[in-house]
Amino acid sequence: MPILEHYHAFAGRHWETGSVANAAAYQGMVAPHTGKPLSEALLMGVAGGIVFGYFTFDYAGHDPMLALLTRNTFDPLTTLFDRMAWAREVRQTTNPGTAVKNLVDALENGSPAIVWADVFSLPYNNLAREEENWAMNPVVVYGYDGETVYIADRSGQPLTVTAGEFAQARARVKKDKFRLVVLDAPDMDKLPGAAQKGIWQTISLYSDQPPKGRKENFGAAALEEWARLLTNTRNRQSWTRFFPAGSRLYAGLTAGFRWINGWQGAADGAERGLYADFLDEAAMLLNIPDLSAAAERFRVCKTAWDDLGRALLPESTPLLKETRELLERSQQLFYETGDRNRQERLAIKDRLRELQAAASADFPLTDAEISDLHAHLADLVLRLRHLESDAMQTLQAAMTP
Repeated sequence: MPILEHYHAFAGRHWETGSVANAAAYQGMVAPHTGKPLSEALLMGVAGGIVFGYFTFDYAGHDPMLALLTRNTFDPLTTLFDRMAWAREVRQTTNPGTAVKNLVDALENGSPAIVWADVFSLPYNNLAREEENWAMNPVVVYGYDGETVYIADRSGQPLTVTAGEFAQARARVKKDKFRLVVLDAPDMDKLPGAAQKGIWQTISLYSDQPPKGRKENFGAAALEEWARLLTNTRNRQSWTRFFPAGSRLYAGLTAGFRWINGWQGAADGAERGLYADFLDEAAMLLNIPDLSAAAERFRVCKTAWDDLGRALLPESTPLLKETRELLERSQQLFYETGDRNRQERLAIKDRLRELQAAASADFPLTDAEISDLHAHLADLVLRLRHLESDAMQTLQAAMTP
């Protein structure tokens, strides 16, 4: 059974753009403006770049959920492939045996396979597999020996699962069941136009009515809405009412930190640093030096997002500080060592449960201190609204003749 010789591509950090970057790097695809492998920053920018989205959800029997979107979520992978006219072969079946044959055929032809799998079913993610929890995302498979599947998935190290575990993960959701993509080459002549389209999509998602959802859920309007909900106690969606002291507030604070600092396996600082790297490449690719000035504005935004992330789990409160440090440690272990330190990561998960229980029983801030925290977070969010709007204006000016 095939394992690709000298497979080396583990730099990708997001399920979608990271998987494409990893597969393309192994196949020797290089960017014409750098002579280097296609960077994840470039692919993210072409796919639609960054966004800000604010959403809350509340389901019976669960703590409330906060989602902070940091990148384009409107079918970015298809957008990336279409904008770059990326030749590819899609194979999908309902038959488990055919699914294995499709995977083996790709590997025997010397190509890594981008395969959709349920992240809750892959043991190295340390996520509870429950009936209502599923998320099909692409990973790169570079080896299959009948018993073990060799995977590149956000970590800088190789990952493995059993063939049975992987088959179960691939079959979890009908829409993506046993789906596989093998990349050929993109049309590099399309790259400048693709980068331009990606930049204009970022500007539009931040400033205009979004393709789906309320305007208040996206861009500058969403940052203003978030700041308002942090301090307006009368609104039923306000943080005072939606995330009251206890396990609900702990859930909101930790979720916010996770989204800002790489919950989806991407870079920290709400991916603003990654987007700045894209703009530096776009400045070369499009011969628009002013895009580098916009890149510097977004690096300022990255720092401000990092400040907000730390403020959500502040140093001054031991329980929240420990939570932040454990989340950072678990992520660092996965990125740097893959699954080799699973026991430490499981121990961290257990400790986080203990901290959540402690926060539920006796939240470590008084009502007055919580109000102060809300006000401080609102100030940081409004500062971000100013910085991001300035960065977007600089970006638009650079793109406008």
